Amino acid sequence: MNRRGVLKWTSGVLWLVALCLGAVTAGRTAPDSVGKAKVIKVVAQRFHYTPNEIQIRKGQPVVLEFTSLDFVHGFKVPALGLRMDLPPGKVTAVTLRPEKAGVYDFLCDNFCGSGHEEMSGRIIVTE
Repeated sequence: MNRRGVLKWTSGVLWLVALCLGAVTAGRTAPDSVGKAKVIKVVAQRFHYTPNEIQIRKGQPVVLEFTSLDFVHGFKVPALGLRMDLPPGKVTAVTLRPEKAGVYDFLCDNFCGSGHEEMSGRIIVTE
């Protein structure tokens, strides 16, 4: 392959890598767009969340990244009007910026078997 062919091949590979990186990052929230968001990973598994207590500061942007290990669990925070499904094998993210200090209970609202009613936790927002 001559030099022109190598350059053409290299630029094609670089373009393909850039395209793949764009696809991977599409739909994710850039940290700068939410003002240095704190990322908290949460695992949902019959019949608990880990962690089941999340502490954040008022006004601090937070990204909760959920991973379910075994079932399509639900995540519901009634006081914040927040509700989502957590399909297994997929990261489900939500960005919060609580403007009021307090304790906000969350729960699984997709029946996941005996012990489901114990699958809960709380978000503690401090000043």
